[in-house]
Amino acid sequence: MKYYDVPISQTFMRKVILPNLKRLHMFENKKILITGGTGSLGTALTAKLLKENVDTIRIFSRDELKQSQMESHFNDGRLRFLIGDVRDKERLENAVEDINIVIHTAALKQVPVIEYNPFEAIKTNVQGAQNLVEACLNKDVEFALAIGTDKAVSPFNTYGATKLLMERLFVSANYYKGDHKTKFSCVRYGNVLGSRGSIIPKFIEQIMSGNKITITDPNMTRFSITIDQALDLIFRVIKNSVGGDVHIPKLDAFKVGDMKDVLLDLMGCKNDEERIPVRIGEKFHEILINEHEIKNTYENQDNDYLIYENQLVKDQSINIPNAKKTTLTTGYSSDKVRITSKEELKKILIEQNLIPKSF
Repeated sequence: MKYYDVPISQTFMRKVILPNLKRLHMFENKKILITGGTGSLGTALTAKLLKENVDTIRIFSRDELKQSQMESHFNDGRLRFLIGDVRDKERLENAVEDINIVIHTAALKQVPVIEYNPFEAIKTNVQGAQNLVEACLNKDVEFALAIGTDKAVSPFNTYGATKLLMERLFVSANYYKGDHKTKFSCVRYGNVLGSRGSIIPKFIEQIMSGNKITITDPNMTRFSITIDQALDLIFRVIKNSVGGDVHIPKLDAFKVGDMKDVLLDLMGCKNDEERIPVRIGEKFHEILINEHEIKNTYENQDNDYLIYENQLVKDQSINIPNAKKTTLTTGYSSDKVRITSKEELKKILIEQNLIPKSF
């Protein structure tokens, strides 16, 4: 196995172990664009795609420093770096020229910040998604995949609402694209373990600085998905999607209090705990499928959930290859799945190299 540095916070780097997989012919000689490609997910995607026989990977982002660091780190002639913003439709049109596959990870996602800057979030997360959809259609991209979030399910904060609209834009594009060949699809999951803005780097930063660990309620639950699981899901969807669908992985969950205890144990620290009020837009349990989506939810051969629904189509009784109607009767939320034990959490954190080396 090889190791690739992937930034998860502004203060330190971690290493992600990528499994040795057989080459996937679906990427043979393909040209791929990753929007927001300098982020945690974009960097890990790049590392995995470079193991395939791809023709070109274009990294599209606003951060020239991270692009420079990424170029130096990978040192691979198949990489191209484009400075740009998804708000700029003309720049996107240039970026998708001759591209086969687009993976859309670019977004504003810091919930409290977005609550104070809602129009900026709309420009990036909604108008940016529409710009990308139109660019993909205009350039006849083969497949476009948008990376969604649990916050889009029954949203009650601005970030979730913008990501729900992003999903709708991608799904609906399959029905008004006319003769264009592009297939649009989405994946939906919670924060990847260790990703920027998620609970693990926040707790680690507080532990390393000797501060109290701020926690709303130790019984809060969060879905558990590693970077490897997220990458595998993305690759499965690119391979199997028929378009117009939202794919959700079957996951375990963990209690926030358990994660705090495990991190303190692994880092050999005894920071005090401070209870804080519920943050803006924070849910007690994460939801990936709500009760209204169940009637259009399927389970496929990869053991993923698949939502196939569009408001433009009256007849929702469709036949999806290698899939059957779900057995879910209520929503799919983090309090209704198996809770990962503390010992299992320790193993995951160690295997994913999420503990700083200085501890």
